[in-house]
Amino acid sequence: MTLDQLHELKLWHQRHWREHPVEKHVWDLVLTVWVASFVGVPTALVVHAAWALAACAMLFFLPEGYVTMRRLLAAAGVLRCDWIVALGL
Repeated sequence: MTLDQLHELKLWHQRHWREHPVEKHVWDLVLTVWVASFVGVPTALVVHAAWALAACAMLFFLPEGYVTMRRLLAAAGVLRCDWIVALGL
């Protein structure tokens, strides 16, 4: 995802939080865990925890994975994803 797409998605959630509060909270959780993965890398290096470093590396791709999962579920008709249009996908 590009920075512009992240920004557009954040703006969509801010504009529609009353209609879709759960989606906003889930997206905030995704971003919180994503940022925590950046903070976790130096910590994992200091304590020599290879498993934590690997977890942080996987969490780096969390926003893209979440958007991909939602796009696929919406295409399959499992759930509706109103914010996917904000990304221009």
